[in-house]
Amino acid sequence: MALALQGFTFLQQYATSWMHGKTKTSSMALNLGVLSSAQINAAGVIHPAETHPDVNLYAIASRDASKAKSYAEKYGFKKHYGSYQELLNDPDINMVYVSLPNSMHFEWTKKALLAGKHVLCEKPFTSNAAEARELVKLAKEKKLVLEEAFHWQFHPAAHLFRSILDSGKYGNIISTDAWMTASPGIPEGDIRWQFELAGGSLMDETYALSFTRYAIHTPHPPKTVLSAISRPSKQDPRVDAAMHAHLLFASPTDPNRSIHSRIYTDLSRSWTFFGLVPRLWELPSIEVETDTATVFFYNAMMPHVYHYIAITDKRTGKTEYRTQSFRRAGVGR
Repeated sequence: MALALQGFTFLQQYATSWMHGKTKTSSMALNLGVLSSAQINAAGVIHPAETHPDVNLYAIASRDASKAKSYAEKYGFKKHYGSYQELLNDPDINMVYVSLPNSMHFEWTKKALLAGKHVLCEKPFTSNAAEARELVKLAKEKKLVLEEAFHWQFHPAAHLFRSILDSGKYGNIISTDAWMTASPGIPEGDIRWQFELAGGSLMDETYALSFTRYAIHTPHPPKTVLSAISRPSKQDPRVDAAMHAHLLFASPTDPNRSIHSRIYTDLSRSWTFFGLVPRLWELPSIEVETDTATVFFYNAMMPHVYHYIAITDKRTGKTEYRTQSFRRAGVGR
């Protein structure tokens, strides 16, 4: 279902940019360079940039010069390059969007930072923690903005979700349970199944961990990994087709308290009803248990498509449903 959601988002972003047209660029606009001609570019940055006055679609690069030229003409980029380094060498580019395969994120994000560019890097940020630490350190030294592209965190629904948890109305967080699955599964041959390109369910569906850390409101990694059990890919046992993990986080408000967090990711979720029906309803979500309530954020990954936040009070058994969009808020019971 995650693939269907992504497809719907591509259509929605295109329709929005088409209806509103290109916003007049402000004099303070930053020139954006895009590294790669990946499919995600249109919904991830191009169409949103078309409706934002402070972003100028300036240049795109591909290892195939003809493809870069084609994309530039299609989306209105001013320049196009046949290599990534050529784009980074352009002194007029202020920021770079990196949407290369996972295994290339570290190399080209580092090169972009060294070239003095701000960077928006697609998830997963890097292939391992050591690479992530090095990039963060470099960005701080260069005084540049470095951001992982978890767009969902900027949606009003995510802000509402966090405000509910941070309000203290329902006590402290006890535990979290987050998941993201693909049903139907990711097709064989997709790069997400390739070990050399940093594939695997936990890498690709790292939203489950993003939901968790956002809910807990902590910048720190878990203090303990209590368990991590993978279901290996049939094609390559080094790649996790699915992952179940149980993590222990320190409470950001009370270091003497711990928060138990479970995450589940699956690139090939089994079908239900005797294997005949894909689990289309199983959207990326998180449930948080607090002292006096459970707070369930349904479809946290793409709340602009559809979402709700269900708050069930343990003391009364009553459930309140809330939604939040850029235009309005909704409350129901």
